[in-house]
Amino acid sequence: MPVEKATSRVTQFPAAQPELAAAHFAGRLAFETDCADVYDSLSKHVADFVLLDVRGNSSYQEAHVPLALNLPHAEITADRVKQWPEDTLFVVYCAGPHCNGADKGALALLRLRRSVKLMIGGMTGWADEGYPFVSGSKPGSIDSTS
Repeated sequence: MPVEKATSRVTQFPAAQPELAAAHFAGRLAFETDCADVYDSLSKHVADFVLLDVRGNSSYQEAHVPLALNLPHAEITADRVKQWPEDTLFVVYCAGPHCNGADKGALALLRLRRSVKLMIGGMTGWADEGYPFVSGSKPGSIDSTS
């Protein structure tokens, strides 16, 4: 009697071909970045993007990622973003995976034909990585938190 090879839930669906998988993951990276990449850029002073905390003002004042500007997602308008050149890349974040504020902020920017990436993890991800926060109404400095 032939022995059947057991199949786990992991392998019940075959893995994608490398070319297809590469296109998938490259596509995801076009839409998102992570806290480690943002921290690395900010700490090396090579932030070639504008970091937006799209939570409400009181949450921003309590704690936010250093150098982030506060622009709540409901307040993103053409008038509010006209201060930045058209080719500016915005990186948005909110409270974390349980919050869709970053998605709302990204959508608002995209509707204004602006480039945007979502910082996956948001404040929760930043804290999980052990990165510092600043508080108050100003963006603060990455250098003053080290």
